[in-house]
Amino acid sequence: MEKLSQILWRERELLETLLYKLEVEQLVMATGRTRWLLQAAKDVESVLETIRETELVRAVAADEAAEVLGLAPNPSLRALIDAADEPWTTILADHRDAFARITTDVTTMADANRELITAGIRSARETLLTMTEGTDGYSADGSAVVGLARKPLLDRSL
Repeated sequence: MEKLSQILWRERELLETLLYKLEVEQLVMATGRTRWLLQAAKDVESVLETIRETELVRAVAADEAAEVLGLAPNPSLRALIDAADEPWTTILADHRDAFARITTDVTTMADANRELITAGIRSARETLLTMTEGTDGYSADGSAVVGLARKPLLDRSL
């Protein structure tokens, strides 16, 4: 159980790091300083890869803990909590509660970043359209409606 708890601590730290990296990515996008956007995205992907690797180690440790507790392989954290004795019941429940909070925060931040990226792509597309085709307005989903190319008007009397 101690090995499992240590791995769960490591996963919690990694999720906190992921949340931090997502926030940095969001700040980079929000300021428009795209110079660091690729690096911010790489940092997020690096933490995600480490989380994936740690999940495999956690799965093995959870199976070992399940065997000691007489549970089937691949137990849920809830099942381990129900089968464990104190102090492990409280420790594992604390991990579960922390994972629920951090996961909610990460999901919220990732969704906000996705919206910023979508808005940036839409803005870039619309800028390109004004240079070539022109737009007639916007559709219900907020995307530009492309019309026929128009020649720009120029008042030469000035």
